[in-house]
Amino acid sequence: MIERDARPSAGNYSQEVSGAPLKPMLAMTGQLPAGAGWAFEFKWDGIRALADISHGDRHFYARSGVEITTAYPELLNLAEQVDDALLDGEVVLFTDGQPSFTALAERMHVRNAAKAARLAASVPVTYMIFDLLRLRGRDLTALPYHQRRAELEALGLGAARWAVPPAFGDGPATYQAAGEHGLEGVMAKRVDSAYRPGVRSPDWVKVKLEVTGDFVVGGWRPGARKIGGLLVGVPAPDGRLVYRGRVGGGIGAAIERELLRELEPLRAGGSPFAGDVPREDARGAIWVTPRVVVEVKYGQRTPDGRLRFPRILRLRPDKPAEEVVDGA
Repeated sequence: MIERDARPSAGNYSQEVSGAPLKPMLAMTGQLPAGAGWAFEFKWDGIRALADISHGDRHFYARSGVEITTAYPELLNLAEQVDDALLDGEVVLFTDGQPSFTALAERMHVRNAAKAARLAASVPVTYMIFDLLRLRGRDLTALPYHQRRAELEALGLGAARWAVPPAFGDGPATYQAAGEHGLEGVMAKRVDSAYRPGVRSPDWVKVKLEVTGDFVVGGWRPGARKIGGLLVGVPAPDGRLVYRGRVGGGIGAAIERELLRELEPLRAGGSPFAGDVPREDARGAIWVTPRVVVEVKYGQRTPDGRLRFPRILRLRPDKPAEEVVDGA
């Protein structure tokens, strides 16, 4: 039973930061939980934001506690649907129906109201609301997740620029759907868990969706080791490579020896990539004839096809470079 006249406790609000009512609760990274007692939400690739609305007064705060209200004027009318609430969610910018953190980067540091208004009209964000921490003066943080969620859904919040995305009971199906829709992953939350401000809790588990693909090595950058990062791509119709990024993760001593054995004889005098490789990646690069194929694990791509958070899994001596297909 929910106590209707509860008030914010000093314990919960001792987590205050720089104007924000509290610090957001954080998740631990892990595997998809099995068994009963969990709810599953899509993980949105955006920036965390608390919305503090009180009788028409509206303030949005980043995870750090910095106020970001000016940056997102398209969200201010949220106060027309709820008069006194503290909401937790993610500010997301959708491009072609998918969240784009790269596109959001243009919005997140804007502090000029006129510029923010122009960007809001051309590249608007959406506030994906997933938790309710205060409602009409009642502190809800001590309530279990399923009760907070029920009260949030009962508010009927929804408009062009904000939504309450669904929660599901089937973890594997949610994970599969996240992959099919190109999302970042899944958030698993214990249905009986309280909201713990500022705590990274095992009651919330962040399950990142990662994919693998085969890519052709076009060069490498020396670093602390002989190979600091591989420069990889996929074949274009003219035989040159389309650049897909620099892969530095996963290069241990054994893989490095194997790579050097294969790549050293293939040194070339110029880049095999079609178009320009970013200056920070090309600086000091050792180019090779594009014959070596590697399997890479990564977490989604940028809008221009670059790999995010890539790491090498293994060499693919069984696969000719000309058989590499983008996305496979």
